[in-house]
Amino acid sequence: MKVAITGATGFVGSRLVKRLQDEGHRILVFSRNTGLAHKVFPSQAFPNLEILAYTPGVSGAWQDAIAGCDGVVNLAGEPIAEERWTPERKQKILNSRKLGTQKIVEAIAKVNPQPTVLVNASAIGYYGTSETATFDENSPSGRDFLAQVCQEWEAEAQKVKDAGVRLVILRFGIVLGNGGALGKMITPFKLFAGGPIGSGRQWFSWIHIDDIVNLILQALTKPEMEGIYNATAPKPVRMTELSSTMGQVMNRPSWLPVPSFALEAMLGDGAVVVLEGQQVLPKRTLTSGFEYKYPSLPAALTQILE
Repeated sequence: MKVAITGATGFVGSRLVKRLQDEGHRILVFSRNTGLAHKVFPSQAFPNLEILAYTPGVSGAWQDAIAGCDGVVNLAGEPIAEERWTPERKQKILNSRKLGTQKIVEAIAKVNPQPTVLVNASAIGYYGTSETATFDENSPSGRDFLAQVCQEWEAEAQKVKDAGVRLVILRFGIVLGNGGALGKMITPFKLFAGGPIGSGRQWFSWIHIDDIVNLILQALTKPEMEGIYNATAPKPVRMTELSSTMGQVMNRPSWLPVPSFALEAMLGDGAVVVLEGQQVLPKRTLTSGFEYKYPSLPAALTQILE
C-alpha cells in the first residue's frame, strides 16, 4: 500500500510508520515541522518514506499528493492534557482537529485516483465522563468540552463518505507504551512516590500501543470495517488498579496518591482528562474480529515496563 499520514511524528504515529516501513509499504508523511520529521524518520532507516510540508487547516499544493495513495490515516491534533485550558488553548485543540480533518477530506474529495479509505482518530472523550456508566460505540455523546471537540472532529470526517470513500473512526483510549501518558506516570514510581491520581475511583480505559497500531492496520486493509470503533482494551480498570498493577510490575510501592488540587493547579480545566474517566468497552471492535495482543493490564504493563 501507499499510506498518507498526519500526526506521524507523535507517539502513535511514529510507531505506525515504523510498522508500515517494516512491512514494505510506502509512506507519505505530512508534517508541519519537516526538520523534526527528518530526525524522527532518517532516510537510511525509512527508505520507503517521503516527507511533505503542510499547514493543517489550510488548503494547498500538499493536498494533490494524496492522489494515488491507497489510504489516509489522520492522527494530527494539538496535545490535550499538557497545558492549562485557556480559551485560546481550547480553540487550538478544537481547530487543530476540526479544520485539519476538513482539509484532509477536501483533498481526498478532489484528487484522482482517490484513496479507498480514511482512518480518522477521535477519542473516548466523546462520551463525557462518569464513575458509574458504561459506554460502547452506540452510546450518546457527552456534553463537556472534549465531547464537543470529538463531535465536531467526527462530523468533518463523516463528510468523506460523500466522496464515496470508506471511513473508519477510531475513538482512542489512553495509549500505553514507552512514552505518552504512561511515561509521565513512571517517574514517581521509580522514585518510590507512585500512587493513584485524584480519587482513584475514576475509570481508566486504555490500549497497548501495539494493539492500536494493529487496529489501524486492520482498518486500512479490511474493506468490511466501516464506522465507529472504540480503540480501547476490553478490560478497563479504575485508577487505583492501574497504580497497584504498576507498583507490582515495577516492584515499587503504589500508595502515595497525587492530590487532585496539584493537577488542577498545573492544568486547570485540563486536569479533567486525568481526574475524571469513563468506562469504555470496544464492542464493535471485538465484533469485527480484532484480536488483542494485550487484552489485560498486567500483561500490557509487564511488556512495557520490564
